[in-house]
Amino acid sequence: MAQQIDYYLTPVSPFTYLAGDGLERIAAAHGAQVTYKPVNLGQVFAATGGVPLPERAPARQAYRLQELRRIAARTGLPINLKPKHFPTNPAPASYAIIAAQAEGGGDLGKLVQSLLAACWAEEKDIAEDSVIGDCLAAAGFDRGLTMSGLLTGAETFERFTEEAIAKGVFGSPFYIVDEKEYFWGQDRLGDLELFLEGKI
Repeated sequence: MAQQIDYYLTPVSPFTYLAGDGLERIAAAHGAQVTYKPVNLGQVFAATGGVPLPERAPARQAYRLQELRRIAARTGLPINLKPKHFPTNPAPASYAIIAAQAEGGGDLGKLVQSLLAACWAEEKDIAEDSVIGDCLAAAGFDRGLTMSGLLTGAETFERFTEEAIAKGVFGSPFYIVDEKEYFWGQDRLGDLELFLEGKI
């Protein structure tokens, strides 16, 4: 039986952006199935002791910027450490991911990565329908999903958020394999792969 990876994320997380296509490549190599589950990270933080970025101590904020710069250099992914459209409302992009997953027919990993790149590398506002529509189209989906998936997307977004809190998810990216093995952060993808291989 194929292993199942529940992927909890927010499309405005720089660390999720810096994961690149790592999860998708690992899943494809090992025949694992990925379910994308966008969440309201503010609610997740509130329920699990996380501190929103503006409320963190200056030392932690400064260290975060250094970490992002180093990870971007290591991965070769371009990044704007202080993008023009961050923070922005992640809900519309999250609804689009949910709608695209339900609709099928396109490349969901590419959609997620496109939305993240739009925020962190392209100075675009992923709360805007036109930006989301362009990302949908580039990934092989109907750009009309920006509107048609609103109601279902909102309901599922809330359900995924409640589910994440119930399961103990506390950040993004967060990966759960077969409902039992937890991995937090893009820097744990190597461990996730070793787990899929039965090595840890």
